[in-house]
Amino acid sequence: MATTYSVDPGDPDASYLSFWREKHLCTLTTLRPDGTPHVVPVAVTYDPEARLARVVANKSSAKVRHVLAAGPEGAAVAACQVDGRRWATLEGRAVVRTEAERVAEAERRYAERYGRTPSPNPARVVIEIALTRAMGRG
Repeated sequence: MATTYSVDPGDPDASYLSFWREKHLCTLTTLRPDGTPHVVPVAVTYDPEARLARVVANKSSAKVRHVLAAGPEGAAVAACQVDGRRWATLEGRAVVRTEAERVAEAERRYAERYGRTPSPNPARVVIEIALTRAMGRG
């Protein structure tokens, strides 16, 4: 039987990290200004060495607006992926980055995980999530 467990987001076990390297559609949960959850499908990359998860996004998207509305300390968010009975969640504080080198790094990691380079988008930004918690069921 599979077990639900907590993970150190900076030092995950091999099976947890392997699951985050597989190609899976994920969800990102942000909070609207009224406090209700907004859940959307996204592609997520996980960088345990930097304790970051990254989501490439269009700067006009609702998820980006929600993160920006939280202010400079960032927004509490959760990124999750599911494959049958396996699931994994990364939680932390998200901020929006517009610097070209940060967007390029997010695009590189996206291409590595998902097997294709994102199409060019001059309005692209990256949501960087400073990870504080990770959990899953393998």
